[in-house]
Amino acid sequence: MTVVVVESPAKAKTINKYLGSDYQVLASFGHVRDLPAKDGSVDPEKGFEMLWEVDGKSEKRLQDIAKAVRGANKLVLATDPDREGEAISWHVLEVLKQKRVLKDVKIERVVFNAITKQAVTEAMAQPREIDAPLVEAYLARRALDYLVGFTLSPVLWRKLPGARSAGRVQSVALRLVCQREAEIEAFVAQEYWSLLTKLATPRGEAFEARLVGVDGKKLGRLDVKTGVEARDLEGLLKAAKYRVAAVEAKPVRRNPAPPFTTSTLQQEASRKLGLSPARTMQIAQRLYEGIDVGGETVGLITYMRTDGVQIAGEAVAAARRLISSDYGAGYLPDVPRAYKTKAKNAQEAHEAIRPTDMFRKPRDLKAHLDREQADLYDLIWTRTVASQMESAVLERTTVDIIAGSGPRTADLRAVGTVVTFDGFLKLYQEGEDDPESEEDKRLPAMSASDNLVLLGANGSQHFTEPPPRFSEASLVKRMEELGIGRPSTYAATLAVLREREYVKIDKKRLYAEDKGRLVTTFLERYFERYVEYNFTAGLEEQLDQVSAGELDWKTLLEAFWKDFNANIAATKDLKIGDVISAIDEALAPHVFPTPADGGDPRKCPSCADGKLSLRLGKFGAFVGCSNYPECKYTRPFGAPNPDAPQGEAGSEPGVRKIGPDPESGEMVTLRDGRFGPYVQLGEGEKPKRATLPKGVAPSELDLTTALKLLSLPRTIGKHPESGQPILANIGRFGPYIQHEKTYVNLPNVQDVYEVGINRAVDLIAEKIAGGPRSRFGRGAAAATIVGDHPTLGGAIELRDGKYGAYVSHSGINATLPKTTDKAALTLDEAVKLIEAKRASGPAPKPARGAPKRAAAKAPAKSAAKSSAKPSAKAAAKAPKSR
Repeated sequence: MTVVVVESPAKAKTINKYLGSDYQVLASFGHVRDLPAKDGSVDPEKGFEMLWEVDGKSEKRLQDIAKAVRGANKLVLATDPDREGEAISWHVLEVLKQKRVLKDVKIERVVFNAITKQAVTEAMAQPREIDAPLVEAYLARRALDYLVGFTLSPVLWRKLPGARSAGRVQSVALRLVCQREAEIEAFVAQEYWSLLTKLATPRGEAFEARLVGVDGKKLGRLDVKTGVEARDLEGLLKAAKYRVAAVEAKPVRRNPAPPFTTSTLQQEASRKLGLSPARTMQIAQRLYEGIDVGGETVGLITYMRTDGVQIAGEAVAAARRLISSDYGAGYLPDVPRAYKTKAKNAQEAHEAIRPTDMFRKPRDLKAHLDREQADLYDLIWTRTVASQMESAVLERTTVDIIAGSGPRTADLRAVGTVVTFDGFLKLYQEGEDDPESEEDKRLPAMSASDNLVLLGANGSQHFTEPPPRFSEASLVKRMEELGIGRPSTYAATLAVLREREYVKIDKKRLYAEDKGRLVTTFLERYFERYVEYNFTAGLEEQLDQVSAGELDWKTLLEAFWKDFNANIAATKDLKIGDVISAIDEALAPHVFPTPADGGDPRKCPSCADGKLSLRLGKFGAFVGCSNYPECKYTRPFGAPNPDAPQGEAGSEPGVRKIGPDPESGEMVTLRDGRFGPYVQLGEGEKPKRATLPKGVAPSELDLTTALKLLSLPRTIGKHPESGQPILANIGRFGPYIQHEKTYVNLPNVQDVYEVGINRAVDLIAEKIAGGPRSRFGRGAAAATIVGDHPTLGGAIELRDGKYGAYVSHSGINATLPKTTDKAALTLDEAVKLIEAKRASGPAPKPARGAPKRAAAKAPAKSAAKSSAKPSAKAAAKAPKSR
């Protein structure tokens, strides 16, 4: 028996059909180990030793793989054909070595670029060893990401309250967005005029010509600056006589774009289909892994994480046969088109993304695909076929015209472009992020010395425009141009920026949020080198050298860590006051823009002589008055919004009054908390509070909704058997009902206010009867993630134990007090319980059910050889979620 390990269960099922009953194909479900989110997972003092952790789900899957391998004579590691796939194979192999199940088992590594029977069969016939340099590049990249994230993020938390995190690539991508925002704010529009004439040939055919010169002097686009100048030139044009000076017509060839890489697919899917990079990759993954077509599951496209633009010879031949049969010989070039990759590392440059069968046309698959899948497949198919078609031929005609009136002359130009042979344009035209407004047009026939008749002349006012904000597509393109990150990581990077609320998307454009600008300014001021584009790109080149076997991965890490750690140490004594002063100065144009009347942008609108400046509170930055506490004027951080409610006497930043409670008379306020907005009734030591549930926008919150939230928990009634109350409430994880220690989630927030006693009793009975049970009859203690520990990192879990609910973090378990509602437990409360337990208890023991941890070694050059001993090279690195 041969055991084959792939990444996804969909692939496993399909490949098992191809290989037959002598093979058992199992899925790893992506990465199986990761670096635990805590200090010490990468130890620079021990040669960058890494501690790997296997989560509960992966442990079960690894046990299944180990069980299968015990009865096998061969193990084939067939994970994806990229750096991440190589790393997954290495991780699986290392775990199996630790389990000592590889005795007398032959180990092979195979890769296939498509999930088809031919591709899989050919790959199985060409096994190799694990590519050690590629794994080492993965280890170096993972260690760098960990060291930056887990070293720099705590500095942000301490010096810049309200900041969430920083990352090696994430922060540089954020800087691009923030710099573009600053360019737009600093932009000053400039007035200019263009002059256009409408002329007619001797045969009466009309066309347009633009003024390009006056009195022998060339006019640039911005040279006519005022309406006065424009009217003067307009008078000249209306009085002038026109004659054709020269006509030039020349053919222009336009070549097709190469087949898709990961980056270009993300860009084009964003432009043409409106898909985010993350969604594009999800759909592409499904098309790659296989779709049921006529009772057979088959991969429709080749592997979708690639920097390569070349395609296999048989695919080129198939595309040429299709072009000849469907479009005719005129659309087929004499020789096949060959494209060269721009990737600097050949190991990263796989075949481009293409259909696995060129004759599987989009229209034939519509019945088997959903709309998004069909659209993306159509995009990939047309791009691939078009890449092998003949060039389009255009004719570009330029007509130069002389106009004269007395001693003055004017030069005009008309340009027209027509397609004389459409070539690849018959099938596909590449999209543009910011297309030019000028359209292709045909000019009438003219000859030099022809006299022309003026039909009209007019000047048009224009204003220069700032550079456009990035779309997701144009940001991906810019990152690729600068060499920041790798295309396979772009989707995840953009998703993190949105999740951290550093950027937002509006009308498909990326806007830098104030929180993101704050973080970027801090990093530019104190960690400038590590957000420089050239530095980040240089680091990527070094990582490519590691994967090519040209640079030792630990040498790279040692050089990076030496300087980075010194930079971190230099911020140790940095005072928050100094930080906020530096940020205040850097962001002054954004936070304190000059008013229209030219007055002092920092003048306090509440008091006579106060000056506004940036301040830091426990929930982040805000703008306050220098006369505090006498003047309590505040406003949120960022550019002033005249429509936003401002702080009043006695108010604090992040607080908005909703209205008075009709019963108590106390003020209901909306506040910005560490974990999101919440409403509060009155003041005092323990005021009534309620978190805003998902779907309730803070800007739309009214007094009625706020009072309904503050009325919770709601008593639905008493349980007919126990006599105990059944409560409805909204917790951190959504709406629920509770009876004693039984909690049942509700589908929507409105149910909290409307669910009746009969329905509530039924739901509780169903939960008790249908809950998961272990072999001893008790419900399994599934963990719920409360959040990451704000200082130590790592997830804090909420679990049900034998003696009730408890929270767990890095081996510390703390039981919830009986008075604490576990469904409403906040991260702050969980942290306090953990820290109290840590301070009072003995040395921590591993939490029951906690993932296993092991120190892993780096791959030896013969990593794929059967051996029960760990590899000789050192510390290893953790995977990203695939």
